[in-house]
Amino acid sequence: MTIKCMLVDDEPPAIDLLKSHLRLLNDLEVVAACHSAVEAFEVLKKQPVDLLFLDIQMPVLTGLDFLKTLQDPPKVILTTAYRDYAIEGYDLDVVDYLLKPISFERFFKAVERYYQRVETPVFSPPTGTGKGFMYVNINKKNHKVLFDSILYIESLKDYVRIHTKEKSLVVKSNIGAIAEHLPQHLFLRTHRSYIIALNKITAYTAVDIEIGTIEIPIGTSYKEKVFQTLKTQSI
Repeated sequence: MTIKCMLVDDEPPAIDLLKSHLRLLNDLEVVAACHSAVEAFEVLKKQPVDLLFLDIQMPVLTGLDFLKTLQDPPKVILTTAYRDYAIEGYDLDVVDYLLKPISFERFFKAVERYYQRVETPVFSPPTGTGKGFMYVNINKKNHKVLFDSILYIESLKDYVRIHTKEKSLVVKSNIGAIAEHLPQHLFLRTHRSYIIALNKITAYTAVDIEIGTIEIPIGTSYKEKVFQTLKTQSI
């Protein structure tokens, strides 16, 4: 299921940040990015939209005034640099209210609230297969992840980002649960926030491991096991 999103903000950097966040989520598609409420109104007449990211402070017509004009609005997540509009926003039954600058973690929680509104579970834990891959569930779709494609895995508090050769996948899980589904002879926990693929290491020092141009830190409590493992692979 693809969620069609429209971004409305008069500030291009704000649009760019939302696009950057949205690119990390496979099932959310940006169908339009508008710099005014008037432009957004014209798009909505022609293009179906499931989720609207709407800035409040805009010239000519504010986001809230624009929202009040819509007879059958899509689900809305408000974005603003000001706290003062929160109560009015919730009176309009918006999904969430994001304060700029918007972190990915806070953005992700807002998206999760959207899925709760439409009664669709956002994520389920990954399922191991005992083979050369596992499935991770994202928005009710099971995505196959080949173990050999994984470069490293990064913790994002209640989520993890799986970095592969082709793309990154963000999954609602903790890094410990992900680790349980990975073959121990192929992967190594180097830090409380990182797991690396052993065969993707290009270099290492006393403080970090390099995978190409990426530097992964070695946590103090993980050093002994990390260097014991790397020693067995050294000549």
